Amino acid sequence: MKKITLGILLLLLALLAACGSDNEEGNNEAANDQDSTANLYDEVMEKGVLTVGTEGTYAPFTFHNEAGELTGYDVEVIKEVANRLGLEVEFMETQWDSMFAGLNSERFDLIANQVGINEERLANYDFSTPYTYSSSVVVVPAENNDITSFEDLDGKTSAQSLTSNYAATAEENGATLIGIEGLAQAIELIKQGRADVTVNDKLAVLEYTKQQGDESIKIVAESDDVSEMAFAFNKGNEALVDAINEQLAAMREDGTLAEISSEWFGEDVSTK
Repeated sequence: MKKITLGILLLLLALLAACGSDNEEGNNEAANDQDSTANLYDEVMEKGVLTVGTEGTYAPFTFHNEAGELTGYDVEVIKEVANRLGLEVEFMETQWDSMFAGLNSERFDLIANQVGINEERLANYDFSTPYTYSSSVVVVPAENNDITSFEDLDGKTSAQSLTSNYAATAEENGATLIGIEGLAQAIELIKQGRADVTVNDKLAVLEYTKQQGDESIKIVAESDDVSEMAFAFNKGNEALVDAINEQLAAMREDGTLAEISSEWFGEDVSTK
């Protein structure tokens, strides 16, 4: 009887030891995961390079100039932030519809592409403080007088980047979406009569018409809601977010952010 009792006792001790080992291993894995995210800032600073996902086709925010150089408001803002941190910037040009997949897979450290802050994204990503404030507008052919408000989108076709906030706005107002890669393509579809409208960023539309001298389209409605745009990060990278926010605050305080903004838009779009 004593032998049986002793055997059972030894078995129980072995099981407890195994459970303890499993728990310890699990805790170590969790700690390693936390270290991995917390160390992104250290990794970036050690490499001296900030990797940034951007579209490269969305003037005036991120696009190529006549010399083929990547430039734009978002590009210049993040370059100034990186410069103040003592970092170089490596841009990874990515189509908008693949942008968050690239962030999820850690192809880049953040997105700089006029990413609007909304509840759905806040549930999955972290954001810097906003560096752009704008509103959405409805754009139609110049000769069109049937659409004068967001409510008039009901039953119309709207050319949109399918994962953008503007696509959601068009769809919420009853429009059928036609997927496109950027504003220029959306406007081209409108001019060809293949789409009725596009809902897009007011600043982007104004810059497009200014640069192209295009009088074949017009803005017929503007949202009362102001959108906030910011850099987007995978969750768990608070140290990097804080470092970038610190530089954005300094740029706002010393007037650099307003200066970059005025260069591109003729006014300060970095404040409400």
